[in-house]
Amino acid sequence: METKFSRPRIFLADNHAEFLEAAKALLRSDFEIVGTAENGAALVSEVQRLTPDVVVVDFNMPIMNGIDAVTRLESEGSPSKFVFLTIHREEELIHACLQGGKRGYVWKGRMKGHLVPAIRAVLSNVEYVSPSSSV
Repeated sequence: METKFSRPRIFLADNHAEFLEAAKALLRSDFEIVGTAENGAALVSEVQRLTPDVVVVDFNMPIMNGIDAVTRLESEGSPSKFVFLTIHREEELIHACLQGGKRGYVWKGRMKGHLVPAIRAVLSNVEYVSPSSSV
């Protein structure tokens, strides 16, 4: 995984450009951002091509939602880990996001304090769920 000479490679997928930019700004000092996508089909294609260490993905995206995109990637043997970054806080959706393996879930309202720990957790094969209440 992480070595003295390399940083984990992160791919970001969200249909809101402002969240992509905020996530890039937050992560670029600790991680290598290898690409972005604004829809689920582009996410699948780019992750297959780039094989990042971690994919940070929103649930709501055009063409294919985040859960369907992640499920497809995992069924095709993608080695990437996944962290959902979403505005949704419904318990059923959180469970749906976490099904299928050691994934992360971060509520967008807690992104600044929880996205980096979530990425580090899934890199260590540990599930991560951020608190859903605002500070």
